[in-house]
Amino acid sequence: MDHILDLPFEVALVALFAVVMVRVNATYWIGRGAAAGMERTRFARALHCPKASKAQAMIQRFGPYAVVLTFLTIGLQTAVNLAAGAGRMPLSRYLPAAIVGSGIWAFVYATIGLAAIDAWLAVMAASPLAAILLVLSFAGLAVCLVMRRRRRTAVAPEDTVV
Repeated sequence: MDHILDLPFEVALVALFAVVMVRVNATYWIGRGAAAGMERTRFARALHCPKASKAQAMIQRFGPYAVVLTFLTIGLQTAVNLAAGAGRMPLSRYLPAAIVGSGIWAFVYATIGLAAIDAWLAVMAASPLAAILLVLSFAGLAVCLVMRRRRRTAVAPEDTVV
């Protein structure tokens, strides 16, 4: 990862764009293959998980715009690209969306992302203990947010007071 930080911005941008294009297109074709009869493979389970169902609904509703928008999210991108392939989104619609989304992702990552990685490496070099505490703090915050969300959704509608 240190090597990409040393690259000129334009070279890093192109390299990141190429990497994400390969990744999203591979995911699309895995989904496409699964829809074409790979139901007995390990990828079939991924097509039936809740995240994939949500992604498929998003694909049906927003089409290529969903593909582009997922490049601004964390965790939904793979599911949507897999769903686009499984839903057999035509390449004439998918590829332009993948190109635009990959360009956005590469630009964001080449600017903000690489700066964050550089800052993280500086924290690690200065104080590994502080870095570990920072990771634990973020993990604790994530756990608290997930638990709060689950508690909120666990309340049945008839339990609420009107």
